Amino acid sequence: MRILVPVKRVIDANVRVRVSASGAIDTTGLKMSLNPFDECAVEKAVQLREAGVTNHVTVVTCGQSTSQDVLRTALAMGVDDAVLIDPGTASAALDSLAVARLLHAYMATSDFGIVLCGKQAIDNDIGGVAAMLAALLGWPQALNASALSAHGSSWHVTCGDDDGTSTWQLDGPSVVSADLRLAEPRRVTLPSIVKAKQKPLVTIDGGLLGVELAPCTTIEELRDPPVRGAAIKVANTAALLDALAAQHLLDNLGVQA
Repeated sequence: MRILVPVKRVIDANVRVRVSASGAIDTTGLKMSLNPFDECAVEKAVQLREAGVTNHVTVVTCGQSTSQDVLRTALAMGVDDAVLIDPGTASAALDSLAVARLLHAYMATSDFGIVLCGKQAIDNDIGGVAAMLAALLGWPQALNASALSAHGSSWHVTCGDDDGTSTWQLDGPSVVSADLRLAEPRRVTLPSIVKAKQKPLVTIDGGLLGVELAPCTTIEELRDPPVRGAAIKVANTAALLDALAAQHLLDNLGVQA
């Protein structure tokens, strides 16, 4: 069985970004890294291969040649090979559906038993690729997975949300998106980085896949969050309740001030 792990190159999670006067984020000079959720997916995929559940792990990303760095990171973590789907000038405008379509077209040329990806990218927090790809493939899906194990030809996946957790059985080829709890990414060592340079990294012209890449979504506005106001100090519980009532924070909860 082969695992496909789609990943994305994003601004490093430790970098503080600002929206420019033009209403966009300028990534010039900013550190770029492998999306943290995708990094957990890569780690889990490698663990499954090391446990003998699968025999091959392929990592893929959609972007320009600069995205090779995150593929090399995944290769250093233990992935077997990497694929860069380069859509050319359309890469800057790719939305979730366009990425899902590219992945779907690429998978038509290969045989994968499971797609394991991060539940969302930290740059836009949309989290739509996994569900859209599952719909295009006609495969069962499990999102926000915190645990994953193989049981014969099925997968047992524990998923969590605001209401709690549930465990699902997915039969046959499936799409699973990873929460940060799915696996703790291993530390990449210098020898593994050197070894990764010898592993295959193939670039595919996205234009040859015959996929419609025109975005179906647009960003209406991008701005920094409002500046948080100064805090106040209250003397006791009664003063706290008065302060909350003055801000009308309890109105929607049915609490009488």
